[in-house]
Amino acid sequence: QVQLVESGGGLVQAGGSLRLSCAASERTFGTYAMGWFRQAPGKEREFVAAISWGGGRTNYADSVKGRFTISRDNVKNTVYLQMNSLKPEDTAVYYCAAGGFNSVSAPMSLYNYWGQGTQVTVSS
Repeated sequence: QVQLVESGGGLVQAGGSLRLSCAASERTFGTYAMGWFRQAPGKEREFVAAISWGGGRTNYADSVKGRFTISRDNVKNTVYLQMNSLKPEDTAVYYCAAGGFNSVSAPMSLYNYWGQGTQVTVSS
């Protein structure tokens, strides 16, 4: 059982930056692909970014490409999401997830473990 705890959310003005962190309890963290997803009020949860075991491969939603960067530190068992040039439409609860596979294109339904989410609010 992998426990995931997100942090780093908050309120920021449009154009600002935030860095989300997701700490995992599992010592085999390095054998899980990690993803970030988000859910805005009244909308379905959507994919944001994913990273492979070793961090060599990443994938991003078109809406965040060039603005967000996913990275991981397998020594600290932590995955990060650096968010720059934030827009009001980025407002959502952000979730990290772990999957027992090594793909950055896996569907959301295959991720095994989820954090509780952290709120990101971008004001205009």
